[in-house]
Amino acid sequence: MVLITGGAGSLGRMLTERFASAGYLVRIFDLPAMDFSGLEDRSEIQIFRGDITDRESVSEAVAGVDAVVHLAALLPPRAEQNRDLTMAVNLGGTRTILEAMESGSPGGRLVFASSVSTYGDTSGDNPPVTPDHPQRATDIYAESKIAAESVIKESRVNSVILRIAPIAVPAFLEPPDVWPFTSGQRVEMVHRDDVVDAIFNAVSADAAVGKALNIAGGPTWQLDGKRYVEDFYDFVGAPSDDATYRTTPGWVDWYDTSDSQPILGFQNRSYQHYSQEMRDLVAELMEG
Repeated sequence: MVLITGGAGSLGRMLTERFASAGYLVRIFDLPAMDFSGLEDRSEIQIFRGDITDRESVSEAVAGVDAVVHLAALLPPRAEQNRDLTMAVNLGGTRTILEAMESGSPGGRLVFASSVSTYGDTSGDNPPVTPDHPQRATDIYAESKIAAESVIKESRVNSVILRIAPIAVPAFLEPPDVWPFTSGQRVEMVHRDDVVDAIFNAVSADAAVGKALNIAGGPTWQLDGKRYVEDFYDFVGAPSDDATYRTTPGWVDWYDTSDSQPILGFQNRSYQHYSQEMRDLVAELMEG
């Protein structure tokens, strides 16, 4: 049995279906206000409504599971609005999960969704960024993830830490007001479905236990900011002249996945595959 915190979100739902289709019994833990439609009244899915900072509800959800996939967190931009709340959820919630696992799921495995943002600005370093690179928070979200990783490493829980690159979703999305990198900055994203593969495989890959691993797209995704942005506008048939980039480097870069890929086998969709998905999606929208 696997528990997915934040399981009613978009990534959580994809993981739920992936685990359920593989024969797992899946528990979903998420806030009561979340939309659980399509997940209820299914024999292979159990729903636990609660707050990740509430010890009692977390303990009930964790009891007896074989693995916990911990996705629940405050994400940017909301994470940057209230440091105390972000630390309470992202750090405090992780502590609560660890305590519940130590008592209610001894021997269970924790797969923790962290972020490459924990490396900070690496634009002055030689690529690729390796998992042993120093972590230097440049925002509250990264600070909370670094702190959560620290308490995981200090715990007795069998754990896998996945530092996930920016996720490329094959969907029509509005461009940001300001792209989170400079035009010439190294950028490596990762396909959403490859993230699902990485997390799914981390639950059963014994070689991943005790490691912090980079989850990024691989060589075909290692481009610069201008290429990503120009391609995005090309997908939707719009000029990129009005795109606004950061004036100073953000935390994105190219990443070393020489450890993670052999263990988790997740780099299954190239940048070219993603590009074709986007073109097909736009074509369908135009025809419809």
